[in-house]
Amino acid sequence: MIDPYPIKPFVKPLQGAVELPGSKSITNRALVLAALGSKRIVLGNALFSRDTRIMLAALKSLGFALEAFEETGTITVQGQDGDIPIAEASIDVGNAGTAARFLTAFLCLKKGGRYHLDGDPAMRQRPMSGLLDALNCQGAQFTFHGQPGCFPFTLRSNGLCGGPIEVDATASSQILSALLLTAPHAQKDVRLSLKGETVSRPFVEMTIRMMRQFGYRISSHEDSFVIAANESPIFTDSNYVIEPDATAASYFLALPLVTGGRMTIKNLGKDEFLQGDIAFKNVISQTGLSVFTESGHLVAESHQPSPKRGLMADFNAISDTFLTLAAMAPLLEGKTRITGIGHTRLQETDRISAMANELKKLGQEVLEEKNSLEIQPNRTALLEKARQGVSIETYEDHRIAMSFGILGCADLLRNGENWLKIGNPSCVEKTFPHFFNLLEGLRAI
Repeated sequence: MIDPYPIKPFVKPLQGAVELPGSKSITNRALVLAALGSKRIVLGNALFSRDTRIMLAALKSLGFALEAFEETGTITVQGQDGDIPIAEASIDVGNAGTAARFLTAFLCLKKGGRYHLDGDPAMRQRPMSGLLDALNCQGAQFTFHGQPGCFPFTLRSNGLCGGPIEVDATASSQILSALLLTAPHAQKDVRLSLKGETVSRPFVEMTIRMMRQFGYRISSHEDSFVIAANESPIFTDSNYVIEPDATAASYFLALPLVTGGRMTIKNLGKDEFLQGDIAFKNVISQTGLSVFTESGHLVAESHQPSPKRGLMADFNAISDTFLTLAAMAPLLEGKTRITGIGHTRLQETDRISAMANELKKLGQEVLEEKNSLEIQPNRTALLEKARQGVSIETYEDHRIAMSFGILGCADLLRNGENWLKIGNPSCVEKTFPHFFNLLEGLRAI
């Protein structure tokens, strides 16, 4: 792929439909739950991306029997009933937060295990201490080979003793989810309690609902959780189908804001959904976009030439999607203020600063605060920057690449010529390898 990658604008209103890949968050949770189970399970509509391949490679290196069929989107996993076949291994978690947190807790189940874990340079800066402190109290021992509380480290595991566990998950909901996923295989029932709040709470609810789907008993009461241990889960089905990625849907829900017309996202119209990021549809509709369900699909429609409004919204629960709205802000009427996103400074990159930097390149007035981002659109400056051409730095962050990839579809120069380029476009392989191909296919309709 050309780097930087030029985004070709849409020259006519969109009339298209997409079928999105499976959710990364659900795929990696399902892989862990299937590996911890006692039977052979086939995962359908699984995502094949860098993050899920990291999880697959780790499980294979630990001795789990897996068969992955990318052409059919299926993965077969033979569970080991809470055991980890191989007691010593070196694992690279890349920059995959789910793999980093889930595998660290998962490995602690092995009695007499010794594991070396490391990741990308960016992963070495991401918060782990809340999880490591909780696991240390459960009997795990960590030797750090760099900054204390961060990758790389060597883990000596001795099973989880269970009982009461206090955890600080203020930096990432994945810390809490990691403990929840492994708790059923502790030596006795686990009583988890939070120190303070956690962010992105819908991802915790996703974990709990999936655990129940896989047959585990768990009760939750606000900031405490009780998980029954040493029970064989009652999961009678040998197949588990993964939902389409709701976070990825945010880009295509926003596309009609840029191009006009109508976008249909297949199989996202059901009432019950595991992924909290589906709530982005309610946020984006506040711009004046029509969002509705039709025959089991989700539809977004722009009624041109009615203006699209800026808005104020708290994105704490759906923070992965804030970048989508921020990238659209230059095209909206009135300021857009996004709050509740302070924790995203510790994700793939400092997402608040990264978005502020790139929006300023587009001539936008941006107020960056610790926990928020405010964008005052400047259409005149945007057009001037477009005439000069703009290259977006993506900071190795897939969501920055995809968000600005949608903005670049706007035909600002009214001649169909590209005005925006995306640096390091291959970073989308983390969760959505075929994103730019899918965009190109819609443009050709």
